[in-house]
Amino acid sequence: MLEVKDLHVRFHNRDRDAVGGISFRIADGEILGLVGESGSGKTVTAMSIAGLLPRKQCTYSGDILLNGQDLLHADRSLLRKLHGREIGVVFQEPMSSMDPLMKIGEQVGEVLRIHTNLSAKERREKALQAMESVELNDVEKVYRSYPHELSGGMLQRVMIASAIVIEPSLLLLDEPTTALDVTIQAQILELLKRLNRELGISMLFISHNLKVVRKLCGRVAVMQRGVLVENGDTEQVYTNPQHPYTQHLIDAIPSRNHLPGSGERPEQKRLDIFTQKG
Repeated sequence: MLEVKDLHVRFHNRDRDAVGGISFRIADGEILGLVGESGSGKTVTAMSIAGLLPRKQCTYSGDILLNGQDLLHADRSLLRKLHGREIGVVFQEPMSSMDPLMKIGEQVGEVLRIHTNLSAKERREKALQAMESVELNDVEKVYRSYPHELSGGMLQRVMIASAIVIEPSLLLLDEPTTALDVTIQAQILELLKRLNRELGISMLFISHNLKVVRKLCGRVAVMQRGVLVENGDTEQVYTNPQHPYTQHLIDAIPSRNHLPGSGERPEQKRLDIFTQKG
């Protein structure tokens, strides 16, 4: 379905690769977690797949194939056709990704306007269906609302509805639950599981938190300084990590023991990660 082969990306203002020769696959209907701390290359990888890489600001090489179609070296006109139709993207901060002056319903239906010949009425019906599928309540009211009138959790559901309304082959999710409280986060993860199960959409789920990835993804790839240091079954990686960096990511997950006066803080362990070699 998706195959990334020996992907290299280096920005002109940096002295090392942002992505340094990574390779991985996502099968049809699979959810792969891509895990690592900030600066590890996760988002640059997603941008490369989505066709959002600022090509004039970097050098890049390798192959990214979606159902056999080259993405990394494709021209912009082809990428515009694929983006939205074949690839949906959900970002961490939905408010910054949405037009504050445009009603929700219009934004959910925008990809249909660009990629289909549906009438305005048909686009409205499809948008409402997508909003219902992500478990938004009173979709007629939400359809007429502006982004600032919705909560963060509702906005993230709207972003997912926008990404799946045309039922793409692949969904890229870049830290989609990080800004949400624990309860809403759990609801979004369950929603993604259901959409994957019912629609069969393959997903690349980017996160810094292996605990979150463990709840959603069947496989996980761990990135450090632009390279993959571990790749395998999520449960196996979580319970028996083979690389020291993976172990440090697991140790950095806050637990009930990380309370005031309990000793070492999770923030300190996160800092320790960057002193490790390998």
